[in-house]
Amino acid sequence: MKMSRTMRLYYYAVLGAMGGLIGWQASNAIGLSFWSSLYLSEIVVGGLIGLSIGALIGFSEGLNSRNFLQILKSGLFSGGLGLIGGAIGLPIAEGLFLFLGGGILGRTIGWAVFGLLIGAAFAFTSGNEAWKPALGGAIGGLLGGFVLESVRGLFPDPLYGKAIGLTAMGASIGIFIALIVLLLSRAWFEVTSGKMEGSEFILDKFIKQNGPSAFIGSSPLKSDIVLPDPDIDPQHALLKGEDSHFNIKDLSLSGTFINGKKIELAQLRKNQTLRIGNTELVYHERK
Repeated sequence: MKMSRTMRLYYYAVLGAMGGLIGWQASNAIGLSFWSSLYLSEIVVGGLIGLSIGALIGFSEGLNSRNFLQILKSGLFSGGLGLIGGAIGLPIAEGLFLFLGGGILGRTIGWAVFGLLIGAAFAFTSGNEAWKPALGGAIGGLLGGFVLESVRGLFPDPLYGKAIGLTAMGASIGIFIALIVLLLSRAWFEVTSGKMEGSEFILDKFIKQNGPSAFIGSSPLKSDIVLPDPDIDPQHALLKGEDSHFNIKDLSLSGTFINGKKIELAQLRKNQTLRIGNTELVYHERK
């Protein structure tokens, strides 16, 4: 599956919606009658919803690698942090709902917090700076929460309203995470040849001088940018941010090439072509 930045809008919306629907089913299955405390109930139900939406959005990012371990890693990590976000966000929503006198404004703001935490969790499994998907998640949670609270009472059976609302919530969080990242990303690789042609990898998280470096390779356990190419080493090259640019260092036996020239250590410039193994990537940046 090709995962360009624009295709993320589609996949994140669809899988986010599926996550919301799964969260609806899970929360219905467990019910609220087992818990004497309202806030304990909100923690459990919010955690279930956050887990399902976070995991599905995480899976969509993992699909970019076409590697089962990477898909599992992204889904479990994002789902786990989504569980924490949901368990925190939904009680906040309920507390604001009661504090503001029972209107939908309080719950809507709480859902924004819910989305923000899921977006921030997503940043750990991608190349994004945390504030960008967190902002997208907050906007998506705010709009999705408004839809959820608005449609909940429009149906004779409130369960149907909840189903539609949570589906809209998941889709809204997913699409706004992808949209904000698309609009604000500073640097990314576009794969132009090889098995992942058409895919893109966002590099914003790695550009800061004192931030984390990114390993490029074929191993989902050892590399941050994973390329399924048998001619690429598990850790083939190292990308190091210097605030204004990236330096790339070859770590392989077969070589790393920029515009056809073999390098050991080089500064990466806009529109240059990086070749490792049988895969070519073009480096893009936005100042």
